[in-house]
Amino acid sequence: MDVNAIFEALRPYLFPLLFAVVIVAVLPLVAGYIVLVERKVMADMQVRLGPMRVGPHGLLQPIADALKLLIKEDIIPESADKFIFWGAPLISVTCAMLALSALPIGPFFQIADLNVGLLFILGVSALGIFGIVLGGWASNSHYSLLGALRSAAQLVSYETSAGMAVVGALLLAGTLSTRGIVQTQSDVGAWFIFVAPIGFFIYLVASIAETNRAPFDMPEAESELVAGYMTEYSGFRWALYFLAEYTNMVVVASIATTLFLGGWTRPFANTSWLNILDYFPTLMMLGIAGYCFYRAPKQPVQVQKMFMAAVGLLCALVALILLVPLVAPADSLLASAKPGIHGAFWFLFKVASYIYVFMWLRFTFPRYRFDQLMKLGWQFLLPLSIVNVAGIAVALTLSRTLGWPRILCFLLTTILTLAAAAWLVRVSEKQPTGIAAEGEFGDA
Repeated sequence: MDVNAIFEALRPYLFPLLFAVVIVAVLPLVAGYIVLVERKVMADMQVRLGPMRVGPHGLLQPIADALKLLIKEDIIPESADKFIFWGAPLISVTCAMLALSALPIGPFFQIADLNVGLLFILGVSALGIFGIVLGGWASNSHYSLLGALRSAAQLVSYETSAGMAVVGALLLAGTLSTRGIVQTQSDVGAWFIFVAPIGFFIYLVASIAETNRAPFDMPEAESELVAGYMTEYSGFRWALYFLAEYTNMVVVASIATTLFLGGWTRPFANTSWLNILDYFPTLMMLGIAGYCFYRAPKQPVQVQKMFMAAVGLLCALVALILLVPLVAPADSLLASAKPGIHGAFWFLFKVASYIYVFMWLRFTFPRYRFDQLMKLGWQFLLPLSIVNVAGIAVALTLSRTLGWPRILCFLLTTILTLAAAAWLVRVSEKQPTGIAAEGEFGDA
């Protein structure tokens, strides 16, 4: 049998399998370095250095943390339900990784292009709550159980608002296929963040709460519940919960990128006179390489000088890989690789920017009280998301039925939605917060 025929027969299975192996093998390493980046960003905002001891500039710190957790003693409470205690973290991390299977990281890198891809992603990622609830219940600890109950209440509250924000994007795209949603934004020539900015804001806030990130990290609440649902976990099982949390950050950032930020397309992809933006990835990597070469001689230790120079060489190599498809002949194989290479760059760049916003908000806002968290979800975000969906539907109706200019329709409905948001803020300010004021109950 012809080798090419065998390859073509196996192709629908080989590439998805390869992509799945890449995600499973690379994502834990990426999550570890997201933690390092978060610690470095926090240190920069607080005018300090952050991790510097393990490896040049602390770049081997995630490896050291993983090794420490692997050899750390694994303690299981005597009265815990051991089978569920063991399996609960696996549920969370498996659901988080499985959700990535239907997300297109570039026009070619996707495990499964489902016609109901977005519905699959939302359904699978929602199952991760079972890992948290079962972990808190199986620990046989009051602190863990309270943390699990808080997490269930929080995720149910904010998944509703996030789902309504997603519905708004689906109305604009007219399809549940993640690839189709990106293609619709490319055909229209505008990302949905410009058409439905309030929907993006709702999804941003809800995604922070869904991933238990500060200022909405109530299920972990170290100051109140020791460590929430993870109180009785130690060793690598404890690390699996953190891996699930950071994987969920990548998932929600990927969903936001697909729905509202144009997926793998560059800004103004349909504007020919802005094709110069195709060179932005190359110029950015060259800029980082130049900065590394500039800083290398200034490092205090020889190994840091060598490592900084090596990072500069790596960035220069990436810049060359990004440049070659742009200058190659149009009918060559290298030129045909441009959509995949540059599409993956733009997608990962947007995901990284979204995660950076997560970090920025964590280091900026204080933690909410739980009653404030529930009030924000049920009394503000949920009504606003319903108004947003209704506004998008009205704008589409005016545009398609009456022939009104689309820009005018969406501008009008956005203004009306902002007015509804201002009214909701005024109403919520007049309602009690749930915490009794001093002296409210008299001198009992």
